[in-house]
Amino acid sequence: MAVKVRIPTPLQPAVGQKSEVEADGGTVRDVLADLDSRHPGIKSRIYGDDGKLRRFVNIYVNDEDIRFLQGEDTALKEGDEVSIVPAIAGGTSGPAPR
Repeated sequence: MAVKVRIPTPLQPAVGQKSEVEADGGTVRDVLADLDSRHPGIKSRIYGDDGKLRRFVNIYVNDEDIRFLQGEDTALKEGDEVSIVPAIAGGTSGPAPR
């Protein structure tokens, strides 16, 4: 079953400069594995050496964070959209300057 995977700009070089690709799988884990089989090397950008998703990589299924679903075991159905979203950090620790 194919689902649409939205690719953030920093990962687009690994998938031929595309912002969206298709991948097959019944769970998020399966889709990410299929994505790596189609685009070798992308897995190392998403997963750490410990085999877990990098802490700055967020995965959404139809706009819902998988951390609040079943994580990588979240089931997918035809037509679902999986988004890979890098965390954004920065700013200041105090109030904004005037």
